[in-house]
Amino acid sequence: MPIRVLPETVAAQIAAGEVVERPASVVKELLENALDAGATTVSVEVREGGRRLIRVADDGCGIPAGEVALAFHRYSTSKLTSATDLEAVLTLGFRGEALASIASVAQVTLVTRVQGETAGSQLRVEGGQITSQESVGAPQGTMVGVENLFFNVPARRKFLRSVGTEKRHITALVTRYAMAYPAVRLRLTHDGRMAFRSPGTGKLKDALMEVYGLETVRQMLAVGEPESQEAAPSGALRVRGYTGAPGLSRANRSQITIFVNGRWVQDRGLTYAVIQAYHTLLMTGRYPVSVILLDLPPSEVDVNVHPTKAEIRLRDREAAFGAVQRAVRRALVDSAPLQTVAAVGAWTAGGGWTAAGADAPAGASTPGAGGEPGLHTALASLQHGPRFQPELELPGGTAGQRPAGALESPDSQGRLPILRIVGQIGAAYIVAEGPGELVLVDQHAAHERVLYEQYLDQREKGVPTQGLLQAMPVELSPDRAGLLEEHLPVLAELGFQVEHFGGATFVVRGLPALLGEINPSAALEAVTDDLEVGKQPLEGTIEERMIARVCKTAAVKAGQVLTLQEMSALVRELEACESPHTCPHGRPTMIRMPAVELAKQFERT
Repeated sequence: MPIRVLPETVAAQIAAGEVVERPASVVKELLENALDAGATTVSVEVREGGRRLIRVADDGCGIPAGEVALAFHRYSTSKLTSATDLEAVLTLGFRGEALASIASVAQVTLVTRVQGETAGSQLRVEGGQITSQESVGAPQGTMVGVENLFFNVPARRKFLRSVGTEKRHITALVTRYAMAYPAVRLRLTHDGRMAFRSPGTGKLKDALMEVYGLETVRQMLAVGEPESQEAAPSGALRVRGYTGAPGLSRANRSQITIFVNGRWVQDRGLTYAVIQAYHTLLMTGRYPVSVILLDLPPSEVDVNVHPTKAEIRLRDREAAFGAVQRAVRRALVDSAPLQTVAAVGAWTAGGGWTAAGADAPAGASTPGAGGEPGLHTALASLQHGPRFQPELELPGGTAGQRPAGALESPDSQGRLPILRIVGQIGAAYIVAEGPGELVLVDQHAAHERVLYEQYLDQREKGVPTQGLLQAMPVELSPDRAGLLEEHLPVLAELGFQVEHFGGATFVVRGLPALLGEINPSAALEAVTDDLEVGKQPLEGTIEERMIARVCKTAAVKAGQVLTLQEMSALVRELEACESPHTCPHGRPTMIRMPAVELAKQFERT
């Protein structure tokens, strides 16, 4: 085929494919323009997830009447004058592609007025072509309405995700810019219903309250001086924000939000710096909730990396990484100093056991005495999950125990032998005797497996629901609320009675009877944790993943002291499971040590 120059409309649509990936991309470009214009109030209206309409209105400086048409030309911008300006970009937008790209794949209406002009200007553009321009009455500022996105690029429109998914992407974007610009009042409506509103007080913590809710913000720690309104010293690197205490975590990295000079960026290095600050403080597979604002000289950042401006390059990555890691770690250490665990005890020369702390100096940490807890101590006061029904006394043994002659070997299908319960170690592991072996059972992992299989069995017939005596409201972050709302029918099939109350608030009226007295808020947070991760290959249906996550939340925890009858009931139920050797997430439920190995350890053989 001969080489030819593409028509302008085709070139514009190709360029739009880089800038306008989905409706949230349109919102991002228009929102950044509004912030660059000095707006103090920005309203974002979305219909049908952005397919039908996206409208962004602000009270910024506006566009002069003589420059309105020019604003839709490719590479036209008021933010750069020369290539040297790229070395220190001070605005969110600068490429001059956004309006031209959006207008090439949608029907756009722009209304704007600057201070001092008696009338505003209205411009209509369709498929990149200006169809009308006239003077209209308008307040100061700019309103851009984008209708029928990708109407002339059906292939792109076909690959858009569901309305719910596109709404969540938009909500996540708006809420993040609300945190980066707490002095700006941001308002978001989906299909005529208010989805988010930031107070615009100028305080980051107030913005976080609207995004995450009161209970979450109570568990967040200040990093640096998060509410400082002063600019960073010239040439200095400053880290500020809020980060969650170790008890506040999520199943993925999506709640680690990084801003560099007010720009929301996706930088693996900076995200990893936050994760590294929690080294040894979070379980594997759990990630913190963090909002980190990194301020540094514009000349130290290259934002001209990708058309979407979501990626950046830092001149000194090591310095930025270290500053973020140290600031977050300092916040964690200052709020909860890391304690050194004292020895539990010592075996004396005389053959006796001396408890640590008997002759320890004042203030030393001793088991069960205000420091690190020992066996069967204050950890038992933690709220218990579902309790087990004690077994009846068995012939020839005490309640919950099998007679010695009842010990059996595993069958051909991998089922467990009948175990005799001996006791509990560390309020976390059940000690049992099997046929010719010692067995240690992880009570949390075992209970997860039991609940999971019982839940799956009940799902086939209909999961019984236990109504709450009093309906309980649960508030989620706006983007997680949208995710949960989309899956309410699935929750109903799993025994949850949950209603959307409005905004990001839900009302829980009933829970699966199998789960006992689980905290409704914890249950919904667990469900949305799994939904956020998204379906992975070979990971089963979304219902099964939700069940596994809820069972993990409901299962007894390490640190809960169980009676002998409760331990026996748990092990009996584990014996009845089809896959008793692992929890639903693949972690082992038990460790087995043959009697022969024990004999070797004691040098009996």
